[in-house]
Amino acid sequence: MIRSWPARRNSVSFLRPDCLIILALCCLLLVATAALAQTDPLPAWNEGPAKQAILAFVRATTDPSNPSYVRPEARIATFDQDGTTWVEQPMYTPMLYCLARLRELAKDKPELAGAEPFKSLLSGGLERLADASTDDIVKLYAATMTGMTVEELGNQVRRWLDTARDARWGRPYTELVYQPMLEVMQLLRAHGYKTYFVTGGGQDFLRAYAEKVYGVPPEQVVGTLNATKFGYDAAGKAILTEEPKLLLNNVGPGKPQGIHLMIGRHPQAAFGNSDGDKEMLEYAQAGGGARLMMLVRHDDAEREYAYAAQSKIGTFPDSLLAEAAQKGWVVISMKQDWKRIFSWE
Repeated sequence: MIRSWPARRNSVSFLRPDCLIILALCCLLLVATAALAQTDPLPAWNEGPAKQAILAFVRATTDPSNPSYVRPEARIATFDQDGTTWVEQPMYTPMLYCLARLRELAKDKPELAGAEPFKSLLSGGLERLADASTDDIVKLYAATMTGMTVEELGNQVRRWLDTARDARWGRPYTELVYQPMLEVMQLLRAHGYKTYFVTGGGQDFLRAYAEKVYGVPPEQVVGTLNATKFGYDAAGKAILTEEPKLLLNNVGPGKPQGIHLMIGRHPQAAFGNSDGDKEMLEYAQAGGGARLMMLVRHDDAEREYAYAAQSKIGTFPDSLLAEAAQKGWVVISMKQDWKRIFSWE
């Protein structure tokens, strides 16, 4: 006996409503997965060797099947701040704060305004500040960033940042952060890296805003460090007071010393922009294995600044460029490698 089959109907009509819902969800999931796979984690970067070096490093060091795999606890990346993650021209922002603070203090302390180096710093402005010796800078830090609790200093810094504006763009200094470097920090953290600041600026200055602006918590900030004194306030509350005594000058050779003191591991990746960061990159590379050393080169006068060996701020001498080429460090060209510099562009 030959059984006759019913006429063919649309195959979708055979599916129950709940099956149709599941099918639709699966399609949406496939579309979302494909879109996610195509998402660029570094959209402010132009395609090129610098961007590919970052992506290749992250892939290699976080893939357990890769010979360059790095255990999560050893995933450390260090960043200089001034000139590496935000604008440093025409003067380092911490120094601008110190000069502004000195002007305030001089109003109530005429003896301070008449003493050197403060007298010449107040009258000479940024040019005199750019020529200041290390001893002058230590004295300036001591006069403007000590004699108060660590909390009071942080509050003063935040109040200044809320009102101070850059002369060129008329924006708060915390808006002059480089979007490409924020993306690198975010990418590294998404893959289990701890991002540290290792800066020549004051440690407590940067700690006042690093978490809000960069997503870097205070305990991951290493900077030039003053001594503190333990004591009690009038209510008997335990306090730490900033002392006019330099404990760590976190510039040049001081950076590896600060890394050892505060972190205790060689960085897997290190980012700088000047000869003051050279030793940090050398120390990172000395750890062996897969390492990423990068230097930001300021060569875009139209969108930011162009300066190198001739600059007193963020000096990038030819010898540093030669060392980078010899040792395989990646030099980032602002002009060529960065599609955008600031988030508001």
